[in-house]
Amino acid sequence: MWQTEFKLSAKSRGYHVITQEVASHLGALPQVGILSLFIKHTSAAITINEAADPDVLTDFESIFNKIVPENMPFLTHTIEGPDDMPAHIKAAMIGNTVTIPITGGRLNLGTWQGIYLCEFRNRASSRSLVATIIE
Repeated sequence: MWQTEFKLSAKSRGYHVITQEVASHLGALPQVGILSLFIKHTSAAITINEAADPDVLTDFESIFNKIVPENMPFLTHTIEGPDDMPAHIKAAMIGNTVTIPITGGRLNLGTWQGIYLCEFRNRASSRSLVATIIE
């Protein structure tokens, strides 16, 4: 088993396919294993979904903004701006960890799948991820 921590480049608000960026930080993978990827933030999330059509990324943003809009009058955690508490809620809904099998020295994702960074803040900085590989 080994582990590495790295930062993603800062991304704008929205959904971003980060599969290649993540892979660039992992180096050579074992022939068989499991990657556990954890994001160390409460206002962003990671997930796996459709990575071929960029409209999917736009639709995710639209749907989650409709489900959890900014400026809800009953929110009390507002000191960091109107996007902060909705960002926490969205991150809790999507999650902070993905698990991906490693087969033949490669991430064994489906044909259309990719790893997403779900960035919920209007002015986010780089995000830290912890990758743990179990052989």
